[in-house]
Amino acid sequence: MTQMQTGTVHVVGAGLAGLSAAVSLAERGRRVVVHEAAKQAGGRCRSYYDSTLGLTIDNGNHLLLSGNRSSLDFLKLVGAPADALTGPDEAEFPFADLKTGERWTLRPNAGRVPWWVLQASRRVPGSRAMDYLAPLSILRAASGKAPGRAGTIGERMECSGPLYERLWHPVLLAALNTDPQESDVGLAATILRETLGAGGAACRPLIAVGGLSVAFVDPALSYLARHGAEMRFGRRLRGLGADAGRVDTLLFNDESVTLGQDDSVVLALPPWVATDLIPGLSAPQSYRSIVNAHFAILPPQGSPLLLGVVNGLTEWLFAYPDRLSVTISGADRLLDMPREDLAKQIWAEISTLTGLAPELPSWQIVKEKRATFAATPEEAARRASAVTAHDNLVLAGDWTATGLPSTIEGAIRSGTTAAQALLKGAPARREAVTRGAA
Repeated sequence: MTQMQTGTVHVVGAGLAGLSAAVSLAERGRRVVVHEAAKQAGGRCRSYYDSTLGLTIDNGNHLLLSGNRSSLDFLKLVGAPADALTGPDEAEFPFADLKTGERWTLRPNAGRVPWWVLQASRRVPGSRAMDYLAPLSILRAASGKAPGRAGTIGERMECSGPLYERLWHPVLLAALNTDPQESDVGLAATILRETLGAGGAACRPLIAVGGLSVAFVDPALSYLARHGAEMRFGRRLRGLGADAGRVDTLLFNDESVTLGQDDSVVLALPPWVATDLIPGLSAPQSYRSIVNAHFAILPPQGSPLLLGVVNGLTEWLFAYPDRLSVTISGADRLLDMPREDLAKQIWAEISTLTGLAPELPSWQIVKEKRATFAATPEEAARRASAVTAHDNLVLAGDWTATGLPSTIEGAIRSGTTAAQALLKGAPARREAVTRGAA
């Protein structure tokens, strides 16, 4: 039987991974203190006011799916607004081809048996039902394999042809933020199993139209406040003191915190920070960027909330109530491109897609250089477990070994995993570390 634990849990990092861990621990009655280097919570998934646009925007457009159970359970637990996530009643994904002008809507049926592929009106134009069997090779290749050991998608699946260009490439690129041909089969398999493989009921698109902070961050902070948790902002962790197999000191920029015998730590920091703090920690070492473009203009009436775009620079067009926004994944090639040139090129495509005037409205370009870890087999194999060699230290973050790529779902799941590891107690964690080393 697990011994009832007391003491304080110090959660370092108030991104979604840290907030998820803190909420899970507070739910179980643990005393929680959250330390965050920035002046606000949310990390890479938050909202802020942009003075250029005169609008509140997110620092990245994010799409969730109805199969993202960890995210939906988190929102329910913290009491997020009922309309925190918006989407169609059924799984529908409108697409447009900028080269041919064609438009179509992918419409998987709700159940697990994919009879929708038998109806041409639900499929990608020009595709056949048997073409949709290609991802089965991904699932077979990943079965029973350790992370990073099943090879790349390009080695297991034909990465060419109309269906790949119009469906598998945009979907897998959005999920993995890495060219699918070089991406890890295991990560792709997890995504497919939990979404499309689970039927259309798990694929309904959901978007935080009111902002990520309104949906995720603010309700989490309110929940933590109601449960007596303490938030400390402007607290950058500079080092860890350890002795006898446990962390005993947290060295912040302005003070040192001595941990009691029953205190513990959740480190929910980016991998490049975590590896500086913990010598020898295994973590991803290469990253991929994302570019988001925002335009202060009302979407035309009837615009789909989300539009997939192929054969263009634009990949996904989001129609928020007060703006149009574009997301481009795996965008390393665009980092050195002048921001205004990017805005003009993207707006020209939006103008074509929407019929809006070609004159460039007020715009903002956000380039996130290290948006996610590179979802390659090599980087997948470097992901660390939540448990560590220190009895009272666990890890959280979308870069840890969640089995998922770097997503909101992965971040939230990592937080609950870290919390569960702490609640199991030190002996169980030591056993897990030993098994992992073996």
